[in-house]
Amino acid sequence: MHIASNRVRDIERYCHQELDELYGASEVKAMVRMLFEAFVGWDMAMLLSRREETVDQSDLLRFHWAVEDLKRWRPIQQIIGWTTFCGCRIAVDEHTLIPRPETEEIVEHILSTYGDQAPRRVADLCTGSGCIAIALANRWPEATVIAVDYSEEALTVAQRNAAENGVSVQFVRANLLSEGWEAALPPHPFDLLVSNPPYVRDSERTAMRRNVTEYEPAMALFVPDETPLVFYKSIARFAQRRLATDGMGVVEINESLGKETAAMFESTGFNTAIAKDFRGKERAVTIHPKKGCYNQ
Repeated sequence: MHIASNRVRDIERYCHQELDELYGASEVKAMVRMLFEAFVGWDMAMLLSRREETVDQSDLLRFHWAVEDLKRWRPIQQIIGWTTFCGCRIAVDEHTLIPRPETEEIVEHILSTYGDQAPRRVADLCTGSGCIAIALANRWPEATVIAVDYSEEALTVAQRNAAENGVSVQFVRANLLSEGWEAALPPHPFDLLVSNPPYVRDSERTAMRRNVTEYEPAMALFVPDETPLVFYKSIARFAQRRLATDGMGVVEINESLGKETAAMFESTGFNTAIAKDFRGKERAVTIHPKKGCYNQ
């Protein structure tokens, strides 16, 4: 099927005809808005008021190929090359996870918790696209923000994102699962630790959409069923040595492993609280050091 014309209303109709069965009409409507913003520079108000206008032939082809990509389940954020996160524009590609609203909600919670009292030193572990570190650095320009990831390709994207958002973030390549990885970071304690590490169990792959399993990096998503908390254990060991006594840590979690994740942190010297996301699913564990449980 081809687009009937280069009129906006025909492009919209074509998108719905081709994609509604895969994604649902409401999600396709959001995709249409994103495509027009990316390709033509129109916001929602302009899209609604210009349905009888036309786009040029090159833009028409871009819509066609975007729909073909979407039919192959390629994420729309990769098609247009970016997404928004806490007011920042974040470039994404096949080497980075696409920032989720649930993660954005966690960052907003952190920002509201601190208010105007910015922490001095922040570490973002498993930074990926850099979205968390960049959002925090954008709100707290006076803070020292360090972001860690093992993927060189992801760090390249994150560095570009920091530059394009005009924020200062120090990026460090380190593997949280290797011995002594924390030596790559400055030796001082951190006031805030935050992480969205891999937490999806291998057995949960089959329940996920193809736009995730086929296009986003597996190393940033999946952990073995036998050791689903492996990254959290590394974060806990780091926090034992490097989280300030009055500091806070916040980690995104597998919704099915909230109690297990919290219990692991409790057993290693932290008070914990589990927070639910806007869908009512357990999504984050907040940690605070128990007094006298470890040396700084």
